[in-house]
Amino acid sequence: MAAIDPAYSVSTDADPTAFVRERDGHREIDLLVKGVHCAGCIARVEGGMTEMPGVRNARLNLSTGRLALSWDGDKSKARDFVRRLAEIGYPATPYAPEESRSAQDVEEKRLLKCMAVAGFATANVMLFSIPVWFGQGEMDAGTTGLMHWLSALIVLPSVAYAGRPFFESAWRALRARQVNMDVPITLGVTLACALSICETVWGSGHVYFDAAAMLLFFLLIGRFLDTRLRARAGAAARRLASMQAATANRMDANGHVEAIPARDVKPGDRLLIAAGEKVPVDAIVFEGDTTLDTALVTGETLPRAAAAGEKIFSGMVNLTAPVIAIAEARREDSLLAEITRLVEAGEQGRSRYVRLADRAAKLYVPMVHTLAASSAIGWLVFGAEIYTAIIIAVSVLIITCPCALALAVPAVQVVATGRLYRSGVLVKSGDALERMSEADLAVFDKTGTLTVGKPQLINRDTLGHENFELAAMLARTSRHPLSRAVADLAGMGDVTPKVRETPGGGLEAVVNGKSVRFGSAAWLGLEGGTDGVSEAWLMVEGQDPVRFAFADTLRPDAAETVSRLRVLGLEPVLLSGDREGAVREVAEALGIAHWRAGLKPQEKIAEIEGFKTRGRRALMVGDGINDAPALASAHVSVSPAAAADISQAAADFVLQGEGLSAIAEAILVSRAARRRVLENFGLTILYNCIAVPLAVFGFVTPLVAAIAMSGSSMVVTLNALRLTRS
Repeated sequence: MAAIDPAYSVSTDADPTAFVRERDGHREIDLLVKGVHCAGCIARVEGGMTEMPGVRNARLNLSTGRLALSWDGDKSKARDFVRRLAEIGYPATPYAPEESRSAQDVEEKRLLKCMAVAGFATANVMLFSIPVWFGQGEMDAGTTGLMHWLSALIVLPSVAYAGRPFFESAWRALRARQVNMDVPITLGVTLACALSICETVWGSGHVYFDAAAMLLFFLLIGRFLDTRLRARAGAAARRLASMQAATANRMDANGHVEAIPARDVKPGDRLLIAAGEKVPVDAIVFEGDTTLDTALVTGETLPRAAAAGEKIFSGMVNLTAPVIAIAEARREDSLLAEITRLVEAGEQGRSRYVRLADRAAKLYVPMVHTLAASSAIGWLVFGAEIYTAIIIAVSVLIITCPCALALAVPAVQVVATGRLYRSGVLVKSGDALERMSEADLAVFDKTGTLTVGKPQLINRDTLGHENFELAAMLARTSRHPLSRAVADLAGMGDVTPKVRETPGGGLEAVVNGKSVRFGSAAWLGLEGGTDGVSEAWLMVEGQDPVRFAFADTLRPDAAETVSRLRVLGLEPVLLSGDREGAVREVAEALGIAHWRAGLKPQEKIAEIEGFKTRGRRALMVGDGINDAPALASAHVSVSPAAAADISQAAADFVLQGEGLSAIAEAILVSRAARRRVLENFGLTILYNCIAVPLAVFGFVTPLVAAIAMSGSSMVVTLNALRLTRS
């Protein structure tokens, strides 16, 4: 697999001590670590750091490459950490998102260029190799030599350029006295090219330039596909970070307001938060009344009134009126920062998931090296010439090159993701299919997931046409969710002029000489209903008040989806931040026995972690910003197309349609994909069982080995294409 550069980078000569923070008596720093691509890398990096004196904690996120370090002692130790990481083969730089640019696109473009060069070389070298193959015995030595030199001119610079991703990775591993999958690849390509140069200079035997180019081309295809899928991982934490307000308006004792970076806000600062602005840090409202978009905390779409003394959290949006608030925490200690850390912790937990390909590679690499070395030594012991022993060792390295193994998983992933895309499911993570196939529990959020997520008027027939149209004339002027529900249902129409909106209250205007008010029962001085549904009241001067009742209805296919998941062996669970009555009603309608209401993001994670400790693998389906940590923490996760951007970024699958029925399709395809992967591994093992003995005993030349290796890659690709069938 490709080592993906982190999403943010700074100059490699940046002094890490400038990025050290002090908190609770110890030092902290975030570093970007390059070259991490599996759970083994995480173990080596974290192990290398925790071995150093004074280190309290080291946590590496595979998706972003972000290493969070905390230690006791002087901040100059940060330089020692960077040095140590370089020594074990993982160069690091300070993490500074505000000065950064995405490097994942750069890595993808680099692999794409390398793949294009290798493909160009493979196609063109065949123009010279095929005549040599079919002209043996008829083509004179001079013409054959010319063909070999032309092949060398094409392949050698192409290999030098296209092989860099493998050569650099292998060199880092060897320099750290370790071995990875790129070491046998590098050895096979290098030896094939070196041997071919010697054969060309001596003018005898065969050359294997075509084999080297073809090998790199197939390997780069697999690496690019894997990188493309992995590049989407970690987007949730980055988008959450971007949701934090960049600036804050601080007031001094004289009432003067100045704009400052949000990171400079300290507890106790007075902040002016204008209508439409994000709350920069957790705070307490000191003066003013407004309504807030609180989806970050509760996941609910209805705004919440906020008056003096109300606690507000970073990332919330002030909707209607300016307020003055007293900061309670720094930006890095705010709720949004905590949710970001929860998301990253969830992604880190996923990063420790060891994929089938990783497990196979762990055994494959030492076996290949041992086999090639043993073959060469064995032939030398039995009296063969050094040249013959080298030829056989190269043949073994090429024929056992992990090209088919490298394509076994990506080829299946690409076919499966293509099939799911046609079914309305976007796959965002490279190993998501594998994790989806293992899920045995389906955890649902309520609002926006099992339900439509928008309040809908449920008693229009009892209102009367005149009352409904009058309410719509006021509602068309407001962005409040209940007003939008009325306005959307009424459609385009007249608007009442000079409408006044009271934050947290409602709308009022004069229509035909009469006072008309549309809003909450408390604002109108009425006693609200007791049935638990959302409501608004229309009060016209001289008439009885009229109640508008709203409810969030179930998605049309919610019941069918829950039923299908039961058939597939997934037990349904409902976890929601909504009030108990609404959650109970949905759970009973869908026949879900296990449900909980009023949960905050941390509590949803605690529930999912509890399932993990009991050996369950949870599929989480959610749509709100507050669901993002749970989506990242779950074994595998799904988000609807209408979900918040953060939730879509945290999820492994995104449903493109309006319904949920595609979840079952994703499970079925994922299970079929896992079977194809296991079959590919079986085909690879069978191929090696037949081909390796032939190479070890000298019946295979490097050229035949390259052809056999390419043939095995085509076989696993064709097997993957079986997934296109329904």
